[in-house]
Amino acid sequence: MAQQAPRILLVDDEHSVQKLLASVLRKDGYEVVCAPDGRAALDSVAGETFDLLVLDLMLPKVDGFEVCRQVRATSSVPIIMLTARVEEIDKVLGLELGADDYITKPFSMREFRSRVKAVLRRSQLARTEEPTEEELEDGELRIDFDKRRVTVDDEPVPLTYVEFEILAALARHPGRVYSRSTLLERVWGDSAYRDPRTVDVHIRHLREKLERDPKEPELVQTVRGVGYRFRDRR
Repeated sequence: MAQQAPRILLVDDEHSVQKLLASVLRKDGYEVVCAPDGRAALDSVAGETFDLLVLDLMLPKVDGFEVCRQVRATSSVPIIMLTARVEEIDKVLGLELGADDYITKPFSMREFRSRVKAVLRRSQLARTEEPTEEELEDGELRIDFDKRRVTVDDEPVPLTYVEFEILAALARHPGRVYSRSTLLERVWGDSAYRDPRTVDVHIRHLREKLERDPKEPELVQTVRGVGYRFRDRR
């Protein structure tokens, strides 16, 4: 039985951009559904199943930030945000709402195809990985790597795909220092086209969810000028 092509919801109100990106994706073998605005995107997500959302930020009716927020309330489907804005706050807000990646316009088709392929590959690996029965307990924190479940004081902590992957990379090797570029490569498959500060955003979000005092982190520690590490209690 032939494997079904990944389904991508492409949301952009610029018809020329939508037509170009849809054509590129279909040539790469993906099934593409297009939506011209945020309301249509939410309706599509509610009624259909997708493997990836490619989501422009500046949308009529419901903007991309709100679409991302509503989708994340019920789904872990990967999301790539497209933005014409260069301000850091927009990128930060998109990631903190649960986007897996973002691309700043204008971008090359090579970059676009690389990002889409990388996000879909990560998602597929997460679904097909063999069970490891591996768990980690560190004080109040518990990580079930097999089930991709994190709890603090026995309370479940919802993490995005990227947040969990960063936490898992650090926690599997307590005390080991990871540079930003190393984390980019481990989580996204490469560090090309990506701002290393992307890692900082996800680390901050992780701390807000896991640490008793995010401003004085104990679990995910900064090694100034180098990167990050998970605390080593040995």
